[in-house]
Amino acid sequence: MNTPHDPADNALPPPAQARRVLRMRAGALAEVDDVLVDEVPVALVYNGISHAVMMATPADLEEFALGFSLSEGLIADAGQCYGIDVVRGAGGIAVHLEIASGAFMALKERRRSMAGRTGCGLCGVDSLDQVCRTLPPLAPAQGFTAAGVRRALAAIGDHQALTHRTGAAHAAAWCGMDGALHIVREDVGRHNALDKVIGAMARGRVRPADGFLLITSRVSFEMAQKAAVTGVAALVGMSAPTLAAVDLAHQAGMTLLAFARGSDFVCYTRADRLDVDAG
Repeated sequence: MNTPHDPADNALPPPAQARRVLRMRAGALAEVDDVLVDEVPVALVYNGISHAVMMATPADLEEFALGFSLSEGLIADAGQCYGIDVVRGAGGIAVHLEIASGAFMALKERRRSMAGRTGCGLCGVDSLDQVCRTLPPLAPAQGFTAAGVRRALAAIGDHQALTHRTGAAHAAAWCGMDGALHIVREDVGRHNALDKVIGAMARGRVRPADGFLLITSRVSFEMAQKAAVTGVAALVGMSAPTLAAVDLAHQAGMTLLAFARGSDFVCYTRADRLDVDAG
């Protein structure tokens, strides 16, 4: 006899959960609840074939899958993705994407085996010629101002609920040139948080030239490359950049700011496209 399927069986786990811990503070011991961010294996399955397994926070996974597909060049635009289905299993979560036949053929030609990590890496590329990809020409960032950056930095903390609860999540945000935060996503992996934002941008048909990206992490080569592939001409990081990221931003014509905290920042590339006096 078939057992009726319970839709709750496919419900995703919460992005954070509490655990009882023993905490030492100021010489005193106490049992308290500590909230921990979760990370689970997420398999990205294209037209029935598993392509990548990433450790990710189980939230906004459709946006994550779409953003990853775009930022990794697996599809040329959101229109090549016909459908996304998130399925929870015993070993993790599978995100099934149905993509255009041309994109799928190209994917099979470059298919590689990989396991994503939350710290660093290049998303499992298996040859050096896959590292540096051809980047689209970036139009100058129009209306990118120091005042807008300051407003975004002042606002981002109020949108990091998972970070405040756990202390272990990264955030990425799509900001208008005036500094308004339009899309904010969090994840245990900094690449994942950015891919979730890129996916949300694609779903909302956002014009990349209309704003800038803000990330709470360091600016690595891959983070800069994902932004450039998306067509974003201005990227702001709250931590340090790497030399490779700065070189990529320079070559792409991207304005790159890092060490951005409060009213302070360091502009590493295309300072001529940043208005420091406006506002």
